[in-house]
This record gives sequence, C-alpha cells and structure tokens, in this order.
Amino acid sequence: MAVKVIMLVLFFGIMVGVGFYCRKHATDVSGFVLGGRSVGPWLTAFAYGTSYFSAVIFVGYAGQFGWKFGVASTWIGLGNAFIGSLLAWVLLGRRTRLQTQHLGTATMPEYFGKRYESNALKIVASLIVFIFLIPYTASLYNGLSRLFEMAFPGISYNVCVIIMAILTGVYVIAGGYMATAINDFIQGLIMIGGIVAVIASVLNGHGGFMGALSELAHVEHTVPGAYASFFGPDPFSLLCVVVLTSLGTWGLPQMVQKFYAIKSEKNIAKGTIISTIFAIIVAGGCYFLGGFGRISGLAVEAGDMPLGGYDAIIPKMLENLPDVLIGVVIVLVLSASMSTLSSLVLTSSSTLTLDLIKGHIVKNMSEKKQVLIMRIFIVIFVAISAFIAINKDKLGYIADMMGISWGALAGAFLAPFLYGLYSKRISKASVWVCFIFGAGIMVLNMLARGSFPAALQSPINCGAFAMIAGLILVPVVSLITPKQNRDAVDAMFACYDSKVLVSAKEALGDEQ
Repeated sequence: MAVKVIMLVLFFGIMVGVGFYCRKHATDVSGFVLGGRSVGPWLTAFAYGTSYFSAVIFVGYAGQFGWKFGVASTWIGLGNAFIGSLLAWVLLGRRTRLQTQHLGTATMPEYFGKRYESNALKIVASLIVFIFLIPYTASLYNGLSRLFEMAFPGISYNVCVIIMAILTGVYVIAGGYMATAINDFIQGLIMIGGIVAVIASVLNGHGGFMGALSELAHVEHTVPGAYASFFGPDPFSLLCVVVLTSLGTWGLPQMVQKFYAIKSEKNIAKGTIISTIFAIIVAGGCYFLGGFGRISGLAVEAGDMPLGGYDAIIPKMLENLPDVLIGVVIVLVLSASMSTLSSLVLTSSSTLTLDLIKGHIVKNMSEKKQVLIMRIFIVIFVAISAFIAINKDKLGYIADMMGISWGALAGAFLAPFLYGLYSKRISKASVWVCFIFGAGIMVLNMLARGSFPAALQSPINCGAFAMIAGLILVPVVSLITPKQNRDAVDAMFACYDSKVLVSAKEALGDEQ
C-alpha cells in the first residue's frame, strides 16, 4: 500500500507542477485553448493518443471485446492505430491546421459556424458537444472505479475520485492546453511502459504467449478454437467496433482540436509517425491483453456473462500482479484517464464560452474575461463529472456509454467536418440533416433500444451506422439543396493555394 500511495503522490505532484509552470502560456484565448498554435509534433502526437485512450479503453473496451472476440480483438487496436491515428493525421491534419487558422476558429462548433456561414449551426453543435461528452466522462470514471476497488480496498473510492477531479482541474485551469499537452506527454510515456510490463507479466503467468494462446484455444465455444482464431467468433460485430472506435475519432471535437494547435505544416508528418506508433503499442496492447480475459479465472454466468460483468475482467487479470506492478497499472490508468478528462473539460469549457456565451449571452467579452469564464466552466464540468463518478452504480457498461457518446458526436460531426475540409459543394442543409440524424438516432437508441433492428440495438453498432450513414447523407443532400456562395467558399479554401517557388530543375526533373 505504501508503494502505491507514494507513486500516486509523485504522479499528482508532477501533474500539478506542470500546470503552474505553464501559466505564462494561458493568458489569452489562443494560449489557453490552443497553446498559441505553437505545440510541437511530439506533444501534439502524445496529446492526441492520450486523449484517445483512457480507462474506457483499458478496462471497458479491452475487457468486453476481448471476452467477446478473443485475441481477434487486437484488430480493434490496430484499426485505432492505422485508421484512427495514421489516416486521421494524413487526411485531416494539414487541412485542419490551415483552414482553422485561416477562418480564425478555435473550436469545432466555431468551425461549423464559419465554414457553413451559420450561427445557428455553431450553437447547436456546441450543445451536442456539451451534452454527449457527459456519458463519455461517466464511462471514464466507471473504468477507474474498478481498478481502485481492486488496488485500494481500504480507501474510499469517492475520496480518490474527488482528489483526481480536483487535481485535474487545478492543472488545466492553471496552464490550459499547454499544461495538458506536456502532462499528456509524460502520461503517454507511463502508458507505453506500463502496458508493456503488464502484458509481459500476465502472459508469463500462463506459460508465455504460446501457453496462453493454447489455453485460450481450449475455451468452450460452438466453434472449437474460436477465441484464438484470426477474426474471432463474430467478425461483423468486430468490424462495427473497429469502425466506431477508429473512424469515430475523425468527428470528435477533443481529438480534432489537437490539429488546430500544432506548430506548423512540417510538424504534421513527424506527428503522424509518432501518433501511429503510440497507438500500436497502447491500443494494440490493451486489446491484445483483453483478448486473454477468458483465461483469467472469472466464472461464467448465464448468457456467457462473466461474474461481475464485463468491466470486472481486466481488474481480475491484474489482481495477482506484484504490488509495484499494480501501482504502475494504477498510475497508467490514471495517466490515461486524467489526460482524457483534461481534454474533455477543456473542450467543453471552450465550446460553451466561445460558441454560446460570447456574442450571444454576453455581447462584448475581453480576452481576459473569456479565459476567466472558461476556467469557471472547467470547475463546473469537473464537479459534474465527479458527481457522476460517485454515483457510478447507476451507470451501464462502460462500452455502451462510450458508444452512445462517440456515436452521437461522430455521427453528427464526422461527415460535415471531413467534407468541409475537401469539398466546396457541401450545403448548409446537408449539415443540418447530419446533425439531426447522428444525434437523434443515438438518443432514440438510448430511449427505445428494443424497437431497433437486432443488428442496431447495440450502441456500438448503432454508432458505427450513424457515422457511415452521415458520410452518405451529406453528399446526397448537398446534390439537391442550395449551395453556399461560390466566392465566399473560394475565399475559405484560399489557404490551400499558397504558391511555393522551386528551381526549374527541381520542378521539371532531370529527364525533362
């Protein structure tokens, strides 16, 4: 217990220290929300990765989908790496950085408002962000609760939640985005080292990789060896999870906003490589570990449900590790969760301040006042998240809550944002249709799940469907609805047309 407490105290001390160190970067709106658009590739890549992967992934998704798909769940981690990270950086990174600076936007709702020339779109987008980030925060804390109950049986979980919420709020309020980015880098290093150590220790307890795989192959199923097979027992559901957790990041405001802040175009290529490698290790490692959940010793109840539910699988796998390694796991999950929480509260507070309060409720706001209001909203959002965490017994499974959150946000935002970066032909009406459809179908899924077709009753499958449908709806509706003014759109895309002078030899090539 002493070792684990010392590790936590050191961890919290470093996080808060970084927050106060970065105060000088958080004096205006650009500095507080985007780090002055001067964040390097390493910090941006780690900020992207640590916001992506949290206790939700490590405890909830890795446990539930590792149980359902066996080692094939590793495909989810690889999808996160190559679609959610590599492809996202390649397709979104440069264009997001250039166009958001050209339009002068600091948040995703503000981008929608200026790109599609609609103040109403900006307001509705900000409401969607605020509402649907709440279940995501709830799922994050629910994952933490499971590990704290396993590692600190004598300490009240509520006390741990309150301490974590307060300390996260302190360093975000003090240092803004730059403090978050630096802490994300530190937390990312912990996550990489921790996941490698945990996988090695767990597999060694089952005779190494081949021994654990052989043990998994003998778990009962209608198809012998299904949980040790290449695509697992249910390839379609596996594909839906890959789509939701990988493609979904393209439409999440807390993820896309990382591209706003990167220092320059040339840093995009380096950040792409770093982010992809980070995701392969962390996401691939988490799902690979979860794939061995059925040999953890958990009893199986009726309906193939593990005793204690899906969220009990990973804690069960870790409970016999040495105390020092359990301490590493706690710091690992805290790192992942605090980085995600800091990203969520910063996104929510900046959205409410810049997209709802500024110019609508308060007409004239100075830079100093905007930063102050954002800090107040951070306190409010952290308090709400802590309240939700303390009442965790009323929450559902982690994966289901995250499915609702990601499905609504990405279902509403992914298509309008992606097409908005590349096409001049997207209409304002198509964005409204996507907003209403994406958020609406997830609300209906939450309220009347039994009325949905069997394949879409799962929030994960429904969320994946909302994203794919949005990618079809936006161009189709744009074909039959009025377009934006051509001159205005051409001006928005002018940022991509800057000329670069090269020598004639370089331009034509030696052979020409």
